[in-house]
Amino acid sequence: MTSPNRYAQRIKSLVAEYGPVAIGVYLVLWAGVLVGFGGALLLGFEPEGASGTGGILFASWIAVKLTQPARLALTAVLTPVVARWLPSSRPR
Repeated sequence: MTSPNRYAQRIKSLVAEYGPVAIGVYLVLWAGVLVGFGGALLLGFEPEGASGTGGILFASWIAVKLTQPARLALTAVLTPVVARWLPSSRPR
């Protein structure tokens, strides 16, 4: 398994190379996971103890934190692909 420090170094190098595209990809993935888990909770998935809006937000936040390594890895894979689609964001 890859250490969190290695993920952090990879993200730093992506930000240095691709700038705002890397940050944008990460934030879109973060928001997608948060909204996805929040929607799942609103549609009926109920973890133990999650009730009301505060419980849904907290449970969604926990799910987002648990998926952080996967999101960082996905950011590392998707950033160069997204940068190729955006003509104004070629690597520096």
